[in-house]
Amino acid sequence: MRITRPGSLSLARIILLAAFGLAFGGQNALAEDAFPARPIRMIVPFPPGGPTDVMGRLISQSLSEKLGQQVYVENRPGAGSTLAGKIAAKSDPDGYTLLLASAATLAIGPTLYRDVEYDPKRFVPVAMVADVPYVMVASPKPPVTSVPGLIAYANAHPGKLNFGVPNGAPPHMLAAWFKNLTKTDFVIVTYRGGANVLTDLMGGQIDLAVETCSILLPHLRDGSLRPLGTPSPKRLSELPDVPTMAESGVPGFIASSWTGIVAPPGTPAPIVDKINIAVNTGLASPATQAQLKTLGAEAMFGTPADYTSFLAAELPKWTAMAKMSGAGSD
Repeated sequence: MRITRPGSLSLARIILLAAFGLAFGGQNALAEDAFPARPIRMIVPFPPGGPTDVMGRLISQSLSEKLGQQVYVENRPGAGSTLAGKIAAKSDPDGYTLLLASAATLAIGPTLYRDVEYDPKRFVPVAMVADVPYVMVASPKPPVTSVPGLIAYANAHPGKLNFGVPNGAPPHMLAAWFKNLTKTDFVIVTYRGGANVLTDLMGGQIDLAVETCSILLPHLRDGSLRPLGTPSPKRLSELPDVPTMAESGVPGFIASSWTGIVAPPGTPAPIVDKINIAVNTGLASPATQAQLKTLGAEAMFGTPADYTSFLAAELPKWTAMAKMSGAGSD
């Protein structure tokens, strides 16, 4: 399962094409000119302080500067991030409600939870935001220092290793996928959140985990956790000595934590285009680039059409992982 990277259009070309289209939009152009006339809310499907919330606040600040109106974050966690999806889907399609989306809200949650009351395919893709790599790690307790060593140990000691995951979240999907792909026998232990996973991992109560680079880097640098491999196309600049999964004998195990902005169904194209230009311009600024680097994130530039193509390729992969995981909720 390989994540498709965004289109190769330059930022200048994206802005030029969007501006050209808006110039001939007639009444739609007039609507675009009037937008935004009041503050815009950005719904974030997770609690404050987490990596998705940090990304939401970063892009909201940038959008506020570029659009000339406040873009504020509204945290609406719950039901595996589908509560936020439901609220966004039922909001007016006027550009004043946006959803910071990820695989959790657009694929995993709707697969695992019943009666989510929204169709993720009906959201209007607005703009890609950023991509953060994952890293598979071990506590100092188990005698494994690499992915091949992990596979060998798990096969020799079936059911002995515990892999901690936040229940129903992307790391849960990745653990299930890795287990299926490598035919290894370890126990997946579910937690209410990623913070609890890290606490028990560093305390030696569990053996393995997979999380975003932004969360793990401090613990990898101080040696409290041991990196095994990263499911990325190439080695990470932050962790140049950590091999990729492909280098470790698990080809095709490629995934990352991506975020993007979607709008309620029916949001007009001129408004979508204006927000898209503001997002891309903001992502290209040196200040935003510097902040993304501290999070181990990479900006994802592209048009709404690029984002639509990205989602068409990406969401089925996470849906398949969700079904494979065996997780679920009534």
